[in-house]
Amino acid sequence: MTAPTPDGPPRPLIGITSYQDEAAWAVWHQRAALVPQTYVDAVSAAGGTPVLLPPQPGGAGRLLDVLDGLVLAGGPDVDPARYGAAADPHTGPPHPARDDWELALLHGALERDLPLLGVCRGMQLLNVALGGTLRQHLPERSHRIVPARFVRHRVDVRPGTRAAAVLGPAAEVSCYHHQAVDRLGTGLHATAHSADGTVEALELPGRRFALGVQWHPETDPDDPRLFHALVTAGHKESAR
Repeated sequence: MTAPTPDGPPRPLIGITSYQDEAAWAVWHQRAALVPQTYVDAVSAAGGTPVLLPPQPGGAGRLLDVLDGLVLAGGPDVDPARYGAAADPHTGPPHPARDDWELALLHGALERDLPLLGVCRGMQLLNVALGGTLRQHLPERSHRIVPARFVRHRVDVRPGTRAAAVLGPAAEVSCYHHQAVDRLGTGLHATAHSADGTVEALELPGRRFALGVQWHPETDPDDPRLFHALVTAGHKESAR
């Protein structure tokens, strides 16, 4: 389904998973459903209509039936129990409601061949959903140096992949993470790496668009290629 526009073609509806956390605004400090505005801006600038998807007990299938694409946003660590591991001391507390909700959306999107883009946690969740595992803590000063500040570095992209078609052979990206993909999930291909060998992109061949990146493309408005690719795939979905 697409959103009507007064002066142009319909815009694909792109769902963005979101947090459920404590937040403050004006005189209020209470629990809220939220997502960084950079995701909303990135989807909108790429020609999509953003739809926020906060964690909730059900309804994933009905939502997916009207969406044209899905962004699995960054966020807290995936519960290690989801991939059969004990928690490392560096791993954050579990968020079962968000894990449940996003896994339901993810599996439903794959069943429908709905275009999807996983960002940071979203890429890790894609790997876990397909039976892969995660490294729970990377060496300090590698991919996250200062709290709330992104690390810029180069990633090399494997030729002949969807990631290469979008990004070319290499890209400068913004990272902020302390975990990474370990064993690949079933069917997934690692399609980009950083200099230290960390998996920086995953994709599921044979799908219209099923791509995950370890970095945060939503923070780089000068490089909208990934979001344009997702929204373009969403246009094709809405035309079906």
